[in-house]
Amino acid sequence: MTFYEWVTKPWPWYVAGPLIGLTVPALLILGNKPFGISASLRHICAACIPAGIPFFKYNWKKEIWNLFFVGGILVGGAVAAVFLANPEPVQVHPKLAAELSGYGISNYQGLVPLELFNWNTLFSLKGMIMMVLGGFLIGFGTRYAGGCTSGHAIMGISSLQWPSVIATCCFMAGGFLMANVILPLILSVN
Repeated sequence: MTFYEWVTKPWPWYVAGPLIGLTVPALLILGNKPFGISASLRHICAACIPAGIPFFKYNWKKEIWNLFFVGGILVGGAVAAVFLANPEPVQVHPKLAAELSGYGISNYQGLVPLELFNWNTLFSLKGMIMMVLGGFLIGFGTRYAGGCTSGHAIMGISSLQWPSVIATCCFMAGGFLMANVILPLILSVN
């Protein structure tokens, strides 16, 4: 197997899981650095917005490593999309495909269904609910919970922080409620 073949195939859970888990001790060894993606938005705002807002008055340059981390995610995603993309359509379980076809979703060529994520849908009621309101709620929820799912679930629980356990349980409950109750209602809107 060539390196290219090895990189383009999904890694098994017993390799990817421990690598994610080793992130926590690495960050603790490097100086108890908090891990999470949502904190980067605050650092970017602190760097770009005038210093008149008290929430953004802090030394954001101490957290610049986090901005490099997010930049690496963006670059890694671009490299993966351009050079490592799998040209085959996404494989969807037949039962899920049958359920989605009831909502008019049948195109699995990309990472997201084109019937839901396109410019025409954005300006519909369904698109406004899913993309605009959903994006706002994710941003608000992340700020209100004091971090995102990766920060709480990976770093917070690993460092034995009780609020992170509660936040992660709420994230999971909200995800189950959204996927099984609210999303089918939204998808049935024409």
